[in-house]
Amino acid sequence: MIETAKRLSRQPARVLASDLRGASRLAVDATLGLTDLVENLHHNILRAPWPLGEASQQPTRGITGLVYRSIRGVTRLVGGSLDALLGQVVSLLGAPQAPGSVPPSPAERETLIAVLNGVLGDHLAATGNPLTITMTLRHDGQALALRPDALAQALPQARPRVLLLLHGLCMHPGQWRRNGHDYGAALAAEGDCTLLHLHYNTGRHVSSNGLELADRLQALQQAWPVPLQEIAVLAHSMGGLVVRSALHQAQDRGDDWPPLVQRIFFLGTPHHGAPLERGGHWIDSVLGASPYTAAFSRLGKLRSAGITDLRHGSLLDEDWSGADRFAHGHDTRTPVPLPAGVACHAMAGVLRPDQGQPGHRLLGDGLVPVDSALGRHTQARRTLAFEPGRQWVGAGLGHLDLLGHADVAAQLRAWWLAPQGAGAAPPP
Repeated sequence: MIETAKRLSRQPARVLASDLRGASRLAVDATLGLTDLVENLHHNILRAPWPLGEASQQPTRGITGLVYRSIRGVTRLVGGSLDALLGQVVSLLGAPQAPGSVPPSPAERETLIAVLNGVLGDHLAATGNPLTITMTLRHDGQALALRPDALAQALPQARPRVLLLLHGLCMHPGQWRRNGHDYGAALAAEGDCTLLHLHYNTGRHVSSNGLELADRLQALQQAWPVPLQEIAVLAHSMGGLVVRSALHQAQDRGDDWPPLVQRIFFLGTPHHGAPLERGGHWIDSVLGASPYTAAFSRLGKLRSAGITDLRHGSLLDEDWSGADRFAHGHDTRTPVPLPAGVACHAMAGVLRPDQGQPGHRLLGDGLVPVDSALGRHTQARRTLAFEPGRQWVGAGLGHLDLLGHADVAAQLRAWWLAPQGAGAAPPP
């Protein structure tokens, strides 16, 4: 990410006023947070407790406390003034009205914003930061207005079948093109489908994104230029959790669009969580054990709600509502089965070719274990019923390799063109 920033600094790339405003606001928030962290560390050191004694979260007092309060006051004053000034710049420049009036943003800018939203997206959304990604359905890189007149104008060749792609954590729709592969374009052409991409803030809770996606698809179904016959879904990583959440919540409230979903293809989706998030949670606990390091445990808590949802693969509000999402705890998710009547396919990767070794299957694609990607669980009520012929494991494939590899493309095509009910050979 640092190298990307360096490349950007050497390019005469256009900087949007809203980017400056969002970055300044985030810098103010970061300064205030760091001030709190340092003050807490200072306070605990002054108390000189035993290394594993009880840590205090109280602020410092006296002259030391005055110094820290002054830092916060100046930061808020300068930050508020800068935000107001840049807000005026945005209003003077005016928002672009006509499509194409502003050149497309560089890919590097979109990648940086996607990463920022993945790590801090819940905070950006809660504070109204202009860098927050707003959920949109895209076609050919353009956001669609989900109204009959707008869709008819934007999609004069709309087909009765839609292929919807959902990206993963810290990513954006442009990253579906990798290593010369573009699964969505290839499958849509073979199946005579209109290709759509979902662009969303991956730092929000999966359930929040799921509910918003359900709203978007309900509006899409009602405004589509021709009668919709099918919505097929191809989802990578977190995107698979979002679509499962959307379907479950939409079915609960009786939406019209869920029966249109007949096929879903999951690529490296952590249906039962990702060990690296649980590792981050373990680091929180270790750092919090000593008063000398307790302040630094807050750094681990910078990670977004979307990331902590990956600990076990949480899909619903009740999985996190009313609880400390950083607190230690077992898997208490409400079990959500695969949607009934939908042909669900699961792909997993293993980094080493000798994929039969248990350790390698646990490591999986470097982020998601094989069992998690294939929906397997030690508890029968949590196991996802992927049919054997709709499971596939790719040897020597990392998490991002699943987005651009000839073997994955070939298997997706075989599933895509197979008659309903048919599939590939069971995984090893």
